[in-house]
Amino acid sequence: MQDEHSLIARAQSRDPEAFGLLYEAYFDKIYRYVAIKIGNRIEAEDLTQQVFINALESIGNYKVREVPFSAWIYRIAHNQIVDCLRKRTRRPTLELDESIPLPSGEDLEADMELKLETKELIAATRKLTKSQQEVIALRFGAEMPISEVAHLLGKNEGAIKAMQHSAVAALRRIMSEPK
Repeated sequence: MQDEHSLIARAQSRDPEAFGLLYEAYFDKIYRYVAIKIGNRIEAEDLTQQVFINALESIGNYKVREVPFSAWIYRIAHNQIVDCLRKRTRRPTLELDESIPLPSGEDLEADMELKLETKELIAATRKLTKSQQEVIALRFGAEMPISEVAHLLGKNEGAIKAMQHSAVAALRRIMSEPK
């Protein structure tokens, strides 16, 4: 990716190519972060799109010197997630079946095992503390380095490492419990 600061400056001047490059650089990470927090693939896709719409609308207000771009866009994602979860508590929802066309043979068995493991992991993650969930989502969902997670959450790197360690240990414990 080109120098991020120059891309941001171009995007702030309404250069669609520059914003497109920022979108490509951050989309997968933001999507994984949102998906881990929301637990629903389709809703996560919609929320991720909304994050980038909000970012595009407010990129002119972004100040390079105040916070890194990654922290700024993750804050937008966090706010979208909070809004989504708040709306969920106000209205009951019915989760749609997210089935996809079934592959044949051994692929079917592998796909089903992966889907089951993913659902179990998401359910286990919900049993963690909110701060542990946030660290897991940022570190593994968004593939963010410890230093960026620390900056984003306003903690030192040692605290993030300790939180990650305790979260992973808790996940191991939860997932090894007899069903």
